[in-house]
Amino acid sequence: MPNIRRQIITAPLTRVLFCVSLVLTPSAWGAVTGEEIYKEVLEGTAIYDDPKLDAYIKNLGAEIVAVSEMAGEEFTFTLLDSPDLNAFATRDNYVYVNRGLLNYVSNEAQLVSVLAHEVAHITRNHVTGQEGKATGAQILSTIAAVLSGSNEVYEAGMAYANSIIRGHGRRNELEADEAGAEYMAKLGYAPKEMISMLSIMKDYETLQKDRAKAKGASKQTYHGIFSSHPRNDSRLRTVVSKANAVKSTKTRDNGASRYRQLTDGLIWGENFLAKEKKPERFSNMRLRVRFDFPKDWVQDSNPSPFMASGAPEDKTATLKMRPIARTSQSPEEYLYNFLKVSQLKDGKAIAPARLKGFSGILPGGDKGPDSRIAVVYFKLNAYLFIGELSDQQATTEQKTPAKAKSFAEVDKQFVAAINTFRPISSREIAGQKPKTIRYVKATSATTFDKLSKALNLNAVDREDLRIINGYYPSGEPKAGDWIKIFKQ
Repeated sequence: MPNIRRQIITAPLTRVLFCVSLVLTPSAWGAVTGEEIYKEVLEGTAIYDDPKLDAYIKNLGAEIVAVSEMAGEEFTFTLLDSPDLNAFATRDNYVYVNRGLLNYVSNEAQLVSVLAHEVAHITRNHVTGQEGKATGAQILSTIAAVLSGSNEVYEAGMAYANSIIRGHGRRNELEADEAGAEYMAKLGYAPKEMISMLSIMKDYETLQKDRAKAKGASKQTYHGIFSSHPRNDSRLRTVVSKANAVKSTKTRDNGASRYRQLTDGLIWGENFLAKEKKPERFSNMRLRVRFDFPKDWVQDSNPSPFMASGAPEDKTATLKMRPIARTSQSPEEYLYNFLKVSQLKDGKAIAPARLKGFSGILPGGDKGPDSRIAVVYFKLNAYLFIGELSDQQATTEQKTPAKAKSFAEVDKQFVAAINTFRPISSREIAGQKPKTIRYVKATSATTFDKLSKALNLNAVDREDLRIINGYYPSGEPKAGDWIKIFKQ
């Protein structure tokens, strides 16, 4: 199977702006389908467990599609359990929204503007590669970062993104804004809410740039869509205002009350607390790491010399892990130079839980079948993973491949398990719950400084509090306004 993660069309927009669909050429796409991309996405990011909120997004999405040029076609809307402020669309009518984005949305109309914008990227053929300038090789790091969340990988792809954004990217975004605003108007929402949503995202981007600058780092972004603030961007205002001429048989309010009821209790930030103790989960509290073996696999009670080892009930394969002291080399160099791996097939950087790693297939040659090898860096250790077929299974595969599990089939499970590796946070060990969004009514005495003191927030949290309420960098709520706060 082709590497789907490298062929997904998305737009992280610094996890800020709406989807800037970096489009691959048709040859780069090959035979990859939206369904295959969907499966790949879910291997790296789970679906957010909130049936009511999920149904709400699906229903809003269906309404938007119904007034679009693709009415009657099937679309798939998915709410991902990711803290990043992002939404993106892929081929075959798949639209994804991160939980993190919902923290910054203030009402239903703003959410509709996000969904409508993503639907428009599909209806305007921005995700099919017909107008693409970027090749797969040029945007691999950008695409990988969407799923891995790796800031380092993410930054590496921004320079190229900036070089193309002022061309097709800008045009596609404005087309999606124009079409999305039209869909909003047809449904009875005020198109101006799209500018309000983009303004919040722009403020967030500005804040992230300032924070990076204060640390002496650069913050590469996909920015270039708006040279000024969205509220002052004449081209944006022009394309959105066209939707005011659209005739609609109904008028809707901004849906703030409905949205508030459905998002009260929404998780803020990392959803670090495991919802259930999985029997296939390996955890080491001393090293504070964990990962999940494939479902229904059985862990070896005496895995020596490895720290962890697991296999399916039929013992046809094994996946083993052990920590080794790391060096200053990169994970790739570590494999080749320190572990003396002679060659790898399909070697690539990986970033489970935003950690540095490298993985590939170790060719078996005449000695036997292939095996999966990977290293992931965490603190002072390099966590080595080895996945291989059992000796008996390998022999069966060589003699009667039609009757045996192929390495390629089992390797998918190896890769998925390795990608679940992550540190165990102190909060998780202590059994704390993640922070959640709550709504409170402002009084005449309410200020963000007072709220911050009452909630024991630091300066960074206080800025976030302003952003999610649409009061950045200044301003105070009025008496009677609903205000979002985050607390445990």
